[in-house]
Amino acid sequence: MNYYLRLLFTILIFLLLINDTTLIVVAEQTPDPALISNYEDDLTGDGQKEIILLKGDLLSLKRKYYQNIWVEITSKHSERWRIPFKNGYEPKIYLFDLNHDHVNDLFYRVTTNEADKINTHYLYTLKNGLINEILLPKQPYIKGQFMNDFHIEIHLSIKENNKPVFVNVEDQLHEYVKLGIYNKQGKLLKPRTVIINPISSYEPTHISKSKGYGLKSYQQISGAYPDDKLGIIETLWYYENGDWIVLKTDWIPF
Repeated sequence: MNYYLRLLFTILIFLLLINDTTLIVVAEQTPDPALISNYEDDLTGDGQKEIILLKGDLLSLKRKYYQNIWVEITSKHSERWRIPFKNGYEPKIYLFDLNHDHVNDLFYRVTTNEADKINTHYLYTLKNGLINEILLPKQPYIKGQFMNDFHIEIHLSIKENNKPVFVNVEDQLHEYVKLGIYNKQGKLLKPRTVIINPISSYEPTHISKSKGYGLKSYQQISGAYPDDKLGIIETLWYYENGDWIVLKTDWIPF
């Protein structure tokens, strides 16, 4: 009996040692927070540059997906600010005066869906040491619908003098007939609208020496289903008096 008790005790000790070793290995494989990028710029408007560190935790050493992303900002007077960001791939910071108050703002971009090239963005100002988020612009009006003769009509603006864009989809004849959208003669069998995807990406864009910087947005329009890509709406935005205004909108067909 004593023999079996000793054997059981030995097995328990062995299992505990294995578990301890496993925990140690896991702890050693967990990467430390990574410094993704660093900058120096005056974000508060006091005439002195702050140290700006973009940091994040890699999900694993084999992937480039970051979680728990944040920016640490430190002033020459030891003041500190921290802003958390959305997780994703290839996080990046841009420093431009996008609200035109003569102090650079902090624009953050991260890819949240690599396959569909969808990004998440944030825009912050730190003027006078106060963190304020500036909401990014959204298209106020876009609509599109299937028309007779294998055409799609897309309206980019509500203004009456803006002519719609007409897209010829005759090359999709067999697919659209199969889906019951058209008959073979090109007659629309039932009303149908296009798929208007949300804006997938913004990028800071220099407009002119007098105006400075604005944002350019990219928004995909699809036909009968998401992969039925028709084109991209490119819009140039400018921040003025607390609002984003549209300077230009272009249709870029696929």
